[in-house]
Amino acid sequence: MELRHIRYFLAVAEQGNFTRAAGKLGIGQPPLSQQIRDLETEIGTALFHRVPHGAELTAAGEAFLPQARAALAAADEAKLSAQRAARGETGRLALGFTASASFNPAVTGAIRRFRSAWPEVQLALTEMNSDGLMVKLMRGEIDAAFIRPGLEDPQAVQLKRLADETMMLALPTNHPLAGHRRPPLSAIAGEPFVLFPRTVGLSLYDDIVRACRDAGFELVVTQEAPQIPSVINLVAAGLGVSIVPASIAKIAIEGVVYREMDHGATERPPFVARLGLAMLKGQRSPIALNLMSLV
Repeated sequence: MELRHIRYFLAVAEQGNFTRAAGKLGIGQPPLSQQIRDLETEIGTALFHRVPHGAELTAAGEAFLPQARAALAAADEAKLSAQRAARGETGRLALGFTASASFNPAVTGAIRRFRSAWPEVQLALTEMNSDGLMVKLMRGEIDAAFIRPGLEDPQAVQLKRLADETMMLALPTNHPLAGHRRPPLSAIAGEPFVLFPRTVGLSLYDDIVRACRDAGFELVVTQEAPQIPSVINLVAAGLGVSIVPASIAKIAIEGVVYREMDHGATERPPFVARLGLAMLKGQRSPIALNLMSLV
């Protein structure tokens, strides 16, 4: 039994006439009659009484009618579901992001727009450092991730770079530099420094160390914070100063002020926090590709 047999049966049942049903279907009346006979042969019983001016359903036809309608509706729904999945309108997106990236408006805005454009896609979010997210990408455990990339794009990964963020000083409010609008980076030489472990933010950690060296000093890490956002709490507690991406300055905690830095002409390359959306090269998930195109 094929779907066309069901469509032909329903057309005759609705029209009550082979000729009118054939006209609606756009085929000849003899081929339609033959298709109905083939269907009746397969079922093993007549579905229509042939009467002088049309066709009437037999008891078997009456029983077959609702099931035929349901089967055709199910086939149409299956087709629609496949088409929607192919367009990335349904399914699941496993998306990773770093702790600091979650404060960036480009990331939150992209997630918000994605949810608005494809509301039926289930989002599964994972927060982790960039290295951990890269491992999950390579294993196929997540589809895409907002990461803090290094200067060079990782191999086997396509990376859509987002706007760089400036880096800012995070200072206790009673710190002497808090009264300066744009203190030089060299002004924090010798200061106790609060920083996250290198394993948490590899590229950011290395960039901060490099920028301090370019400014003529080695930073002295006296207190480690478990995550980049938690750095701010420790600065507020007076345990030291730090350098954070500008988006982290959205964390308004009593006891902390943020200041832009005057880097002079020493920074090579620019002292910024890089951000990008990463996914494996050759990614074929229409959902992940929709996110990439939106970003």
